[in-house]
Amino acid sequence: MHEHLGFLKTSSLIVKVAAWVFLFVGIVGSIYIFSGRLPGKTALEGVVNLAVAVFFFFFFYIIAKIADLLVKIIHKIMEE
Repeated sequence: MHEHLGFLKTSSLIVKVAAWVFLFVGIVGSIYIFSGRLPGKTALEGVVNLAVAVFFFFFFYIIAKIADLLVKIIHKIMEE
């Protein structure tokens, strides 16, 4: 198990970055939709876009936190 710790730490960091990117892109996209810069889009589509971005942010961030927790558990097991 100890040999997989590097992979878990790296993948956790990458997934956290992806979560923040999803949130940022979703917020910027929703701002564009609300400001009317995207023709043919309604305010409801902006709300849906923002909700989907927030959902994916929390989804990816929780996955990354689970990987961090797994690393801590492995460290604790290795100490004993």
